[in-house]
Amino acid sequence: MFDTGTLVLIALTFLLAGSIKGIVGLGLPTVSLALLTVTIGLHPAMALLLVPSFATNVWQALVGGGGRALVARLWPFLLAATVTVWAGAAVLTRVDVALLSALLGVLLVLYAIVSLSRPTISIPREWEAWAGPVAGTINGVLTGMTGSFVVPGVLYLQAIGLPRDRLVQAMGMLFTASTIALAVSLGGHQLLTVELGIVSTVAVAPAVIGMSLGRYFRHRLSEPSFRRIFLVALLALGLFIIVQSVI
Repeated sequence: MFDTGTLVLIALTFLLAGSIKGIVGLGLPTVSLALLTVTIGLHPAMALLLVPSFATNVWQALVGGGGRALVARLWPFLLAATVTVWAGAAVLTRVDVALLSALLGVLLVLYAIVSLSRPTISIPREWEAWAGPVAGTINGVLTGMTGSFVVPGVLYLQAIGLPRDRLVQAMGMLFTASTIALAVSLGGHQLLTVELGIVSTVAVAPAVIGMSLGRYFRHRLSEPSFRRIFLVALLALGLFIIVQSVI
């Protein structure tokens, strides 16, 4: 399915995406999905991110020591974000992939703009009982349709006021659960082939190498400045995906 040039491109994509995650703590699924959608298309891009995303986020979900408390607080949100992925994935075989690619571009642009503007959004603790399932449902459906895990899930986790370390761990939980649900959904809709699974597994190596490089450079770069550059680049990439999809 993939020639040598494409395989090299996939490896470089995960090396870059892993490096960004190593520096700022997030971005591997988002960056790899965006770049691969531009080069090889949305469906295979969604399949290829599965194993590297799982491998790099499961550790993030387990480290921190506050797992039980987070699960007790977030389980309605996480459950909704997981079980609704199947519904979103069902759309993949029924809707023009160009429209779904454009939707991915919109989500990337929205996430970049909100993250750059850093609006003060706060969800009171007493609202979480209903706000969590609502945000989780929307996130799950959009994950199934586009492969993107971040909107509105990450924005919700930021809005409920988690401390930084707990926020990072909660994002790891969301990304891990979403990755598993997406893998099951893509397989159930015959969109995950053996070859894609093999290439996705091999892509773990450049992703991990990239994360190691990113951690090495983390203390040598200004993280806030790099984060802004990352978000501006993500904004531009999202706009490019939109334009490419509608032309």
